[in-house]
Amino acid sequence: MPLAERLLWAKLKNKQIKNYKFRRQHSIRKFIVDFYCPQTKLAIELDGDSHFVSAVAKVLDSRRQASLESLGIRVIRFTNREVYENMAGILENLEALLP
Repeated sequence: MPLAERLLWAKLKNKQIKNYKFRRQHSIRKFIVDFYCPQTKLAIELDGDSHFVSAVAKVLDSRRQASLESLGIRVIRFTNREVYENMAGILENLEALLP
């Protein structure tokens, strides 16, 4: 796992956020999401630099997100930089999204 994923996983595992279970590298049809909460159908994706440099990557991410959302899955994205610089903000955002 890349460093940003390891850092966020350390905060998500063992039901640390509102007692919700998250899975990492979870398969949904032909996609693998970084983190997934099956109880709330919330997928979390962490985007590194490659997601912003390539126009092709942006299009693929958009299509992938639309496909997941068509299954009723909410997709939230954070950048690796946000993980490094604003973990508290990410956790607050997640707590607000979870019932």
